[in-house]
Formats: sequence, structure tokens, C-alpha cells
Amino acid sequence: MTEIKAEMSGTAWKILVKLGDEVQAGDELAILESMKMEIPIETEIAGRIHTIYKNEGDFVNEGETLIEIES
Repeated sequence: MTEIKAEMSGTAWKILVKLGDEVQAGDELAILESMKMEIPIETEIAGRIHTIYKNEGDFVNEGETLIEIES
């Protein structure tokens, strides 16, 4: 399993994937909002979405796991 972590603190503005979705390297998984900026969260690996830890609107701390991918 590969954990996708937040690069900075902010709000999970949009979650772009669902459990079981197949993703490719470079795909956007979520968008964080921090200091009125939108920060895309991308995956570096291909795989299947195994776990989504946050919902849209949840606060996320820097380094916190957002999504887990099974490769």
C-alpha cells in the first residue's frame, strides 16, 4: 500500500476519486485549499484506491494521510 499524504495543511476541498477507482501515475486524487490557493494532490504510482481517510470539507494537517493506493 502507498499512502498519499498532504504536502501542507488546509481543507480537503475536492476528493476526485472513489473507493475502487483505478488510477495512473500523474492522476489528480484530491484538491486541498490553503490560504485561498488550490493545491492538487497527485499520485506517483498506478493502482487502485483502497482507502480514503478524509471527506470534502475536512481539515488536513501537513503530512497526514489522505488516500491509500494498492498497487
